[in-house]
Amino acid sequence: MKKILLTLIIVSGLYFAASAQTRNSNEFGINIGYNAATVTESGSNYTSDYTSGLNLGVSLEHYFNDRWSIKGKLIYDQKGWGNGYLYFDDGSEIDGVNFHLNYLTVPVMANWHFGRTRNWYLHFGPYVGFLLNTTESSNSGVNIKDYFNTTEVGFDAGIGVKFPVSNHIKLFIEVDGQGGFTNVFKDPPTVQSERSSINFGMLFPLK
Repeated sequence: MKKILLTLIIVSGLYFAASAQTRNSNEFGINIGYNAATVTESGSNYTSDYTSGLNLGVSLEHYFNDRWSIKGKLIYDQKGWGNGYLYFDDGSEIDGVNFHLNYLTVPVMANWHFGRTRNWYLHFGPYVGFLLNTTESSNSGVNIKDYFNTTEVGFDAGIGVKFPVSNHIKLFIEVDGQGGFTNVFKDPPTVQSERSSINFGMLFPLK
């Protein structure tokens, strides 16, 4: 009985020591990643081809304990889709067009840390994206930005792992996905964006 009690005291002490090290602490991060983006049309089975892009982000994460934290990010996000079309008022159409939409994306996510050393994590939460500019591959000269909504709201989720390098630096790799709830276009049809990415970055503790 004494051994069990002593074990419980030691385990409890280690738990509270670990929590004290992470509770109310903050972490700053930077990352770069590869994006694969597409769109789907609501109410149909249509999904466009994927287009490639990149993302560049900074993050600030606040730890409540060694299990839970909240993270906000600011991301330059390249989205879009491939093999689409442009339709003109005179009835003409250009097929095989690749669309590139660049957003400033702001997700706010809960992070759940798991594993023996809490280096693995799941993150999930809403995001809002602000359209910066648009381009398309046909060089038609049409200002296509006028056809797109300037904001996008959706959900972000991912999984990652951290690799401590020193007391001041951690490396990380994560797989992340975004799904839009709002229409990409101002008018019908209702088309929603999807984006998957693999990201690499560095984390720095803040006192």
